[in-house]
Amino acid sequence: MSALRRARWGSPLGARGPSAYTLRMSEDRSDKDRQGAAPAIVQTIAADSIRVRSGEKYRTSQGFNAIRDGVKASQQAGQTLRVLGGKPRWLKAPMASGNHYEFVRRTVREHRLATVCEEAKCPNIGECWNAGTATIMLMGEVCTRTCRFCSVDTGNPRGWLDPQEPSNAAQTVSLMQLQYVVLTSVNRDDLPDGGAEHFAATVRAIKEISPQTAVEALTPDFQGVLRDVETVVDSGLQVFAQNVETVRRLTYPVRDPRAGYEQTLRVLAHAKQHRPEVLTKTSLMLGLGETEAEIIEAMDDMRAHQVDLLTLGQYLRPTPNHLPVARFVTPEEFDRYRHWALERGFRECVSGPLVRSSYRAEQALQGNNAGLDNQALMGVVS
Repeated sequence: MSALRRARWGSPLGARGPSAYTLRMSEDRSDKDRQGAAPAIVQTIAADSIRVRSGEKYRTSQGFNAIRDGVKASQQAGQTLRVLGGKPRWLKAPMASGNHYEFVRRTVREHRLATVCEEAKCPNIGECWNAGTATIMLMGEVCTRTCRFCSVDTGNPRGWLDPQEPSNAAQTVSLMQLQYVVLTSVNRDDLPDGGAEHFAATVRAIKEISPQTAVEALTPDFQGVLRDVETVVDSGLQVFAQNVETVRRLTYPVRDPRAGYEQTLRVLAHAKQHRPEVLTKTSLMLGLGETEAEIIEAMDDMRAHQVDLLTLGQYLRPTPNHLPVARFVTPEEFDRYRHWALERGFRECVSGPLVRSSYRAEQALQGNNAGLDNQALMGVVS
């Protein structure tokens, strides 16, 4: 069994990754590969990464074209952009260590798994691995949408899916002894149901092998088709998440035109109405040029659509072809925004510079900002 690179805006180092421990099951595996001979595949992908530069078109192993990092280089060419200086010191994280971190690290080595968190040098790796949490990315490495904050490759997979992925994901969860797993994916507008049944099959497979593992699904918007939302919500998960990503005014150009602020809110509201016991969750990236009044408006809109959980984190530009960072939000501001969210009735708001959608997801209901101490981060501000 193998896992590959690539995720989203997650790593504060500008790499891809929805935080936590992110795996993607390989799209092109032989039976031998599934039994553990993964290095050749990983090396091939790594070699491709070297040959294909950010913003360039390439051909995938499945035979369709894609754009490396999702955004063509020409889209930013000639534009005068405000570029901030180096990242502030509060965006640094401690070195990874700990007993369970070492267990997961040994397991990754023994089973020849490649992880986004290692390859992208995600600073949250120690926390997440020690907590026994992971994020697994489903349905391949190529997204059908082009969001200007996200560095997932874009293209049209033409209906390709790995039929073994649900069972392989379930085996990975069992192997890693995960207490909490987040399932996420690329958008798959090429599929009739947007991948809803594939998501649901993966949740069911995990629950069959590891019934004690809590499952969160961070899904696409399924183009607003509510029956597809129901397919996922009915699968046995505990948390259903779909990200608003940014405030209403900045939805375009931040998100792909096929996405939408209202569409995401409708999806979240329907998930809650369909299964009231399932928690709903969304996320805002900050530092894209939003105002504080717009942050408040977004929070009010989310609560009006019965969203339970909110995460707030710093946007970081993954490549020079993506949208620039407009400001670095301070730890003190993140604490203030969390206070605003709790005042509005969110069950929890996990808020901080290093927070991503799945960051410390297993702690989201502890009522303490998932144990994050922004005051301590403020101590490193010069």
